[in-house]
Amino acid sequence: MHMDERDLKTLDKMYVWHPYTQMSDWLGMDAPVIVRGDGFYLVDEQGNRYLDGIASMWCNVWGHSRREIVDAIVEQVRMLQHSTLFGLSNKPSIVLAEMLIRLARGMGKVFYSDDGSTAMEVAVKMAMQYWHNRLSSSNERRREIIALENGYHGDTVGAMSIGYIEHFFKPYEPLLFKVRRVPSPYLYRKRVEMSDADYVQYCLDALEHELKSSEGRVAAVVMESGAQIAGGAIVYPDGYQREVSRICRRYGTLFILDEVATGFGRLGSMVEYIAQDSMPDIVAFGKMLTAGYLPLAVTLATDDVFNAFLGRYEERRHLFHGHTFTGNPIACACAVANLRLYESEGLIPRLRDNAMLMARRLEEFKRYDTVGDVRHKGMLAGIELVKDGKQALERLVDGRRINYAIAEEAIRRGLILRPLGHIMLLVPPLAIGREELDMLMDKAMDVLDAVSRLAR
Repeated sequence: MHMDERDLKTLDKMYVWHPYTQMSDWLGMDAPVIVRGDGFYLVDEQGNRYLDGIASMWCNVWGHSRREIVDAIVEQVRMLQHSTLFGLSNKPSIVLAEMLIRLARGMGKVFYSDDGSTAMEVAVKMAMQYWHNRLSSSNERRREIIALENGYHGDTVGAMSIGYIEHFFKPYEPLLFKVRRVPSPYLYRKRVEMSDADYVQYCLDALEHELKSSEGRVAAVVMESGAQIAGGAIVYPDGYQREVSRICRRYGTLFILDEVATGFGRLGSMVEYIAQDSMPDIVAFGKMLTAGYLPLAVTLATDDVFNAFLGRYEERRHLFHGHTFTGNPIACACAVANLRLYESEGLIPRLRDNAMLMARRLEEFKRYDTVGDVRHKGMLAGIELVKDGKQALERLVDGRRINYAIAEEAIRRGLILRPLGHIMLLVPPLAIGREELDMLMDKAMDVLDAVSRLAR
């Protein structure tokens, strides 16, 4: 029997282990099997069309099957599928690196990896070895990392360590290295009663206190750039990230930024740290780098960081890190085509109109008693659902978990959503048209209305 003659949903439940999914629940779900992409829609095996409200896990830019990117992939596949960067180079990786350095002002070198988690692993290894390579007793003491509460940087061991979310990673705690944590400016859930401005200062003071008390032991401060998406769509207040960068400079520690999910337009800027006036020493990009078409990530470092790795071979100062598919030419050619489209289509200026449309429509969501907070920037929105004041809304009166209910109600309306627990996320493809964006907001409002009526 051919695969297409069998029930794909049955085979999926028999053989596929899905990410971040309770598989005992999955067996009772009727999730679509997607077989085709068409613009801003995903199409299942029955021909049903679903508006992609999460940009296929926050990475899709132009919609699905954009001709220029598909053609670039096909052309590169015909020419060269893979050639290692271990002792060799390939043209697409060189062309892309030059483009990235032009975009990411202040950076000097590009290191390739496969996804956001690995890009952040590279960033942490660079920071640790940077101080080791500087060969002084005082620098040898710089082995500690400071990160933000509510931060998320991926699911590999190092990424889990710096972006520890307890209900995700508690079982893996024995594997993780120790990281100091300071509060993030999650204003809706301030840990102390004070004004928003005072709380932001409280967060900054906590960071400075950790650096001051460490007496030169901190190798790097690590944070997402612009917003913490997986932590709950927590958008930083104006000026916060700039002040963090200044504190890092004041105490001579490296500043690492994670723009895997927030760079390349998600928050309205091509490079978020430039918009935030917060120059890092090391920065990671991924997701929208290839428009969501192929896996690829990069870690960029300043010349100062890179130069610390230079020396005689026997000194072992070079970076001991690499992947089989580092700088894969197909993925790099895809990214080159994508970045050229950003320029030719003038995408970043166009985002402002869509962001304004989202902001206007989100005001309608605030009328529901179940909506505790609405957070928005660029093409990202987080709607925090609550009951009895600020208590997280976890279940509906029909017994469904809120995250399952949101996803199910969305599917019924021809929309793909994946909430973060009680936080409803709207993360559309960047280039979505105004008509489709309005439709997305309409459908999301219908979903909110349905779950709100069943809230307890």
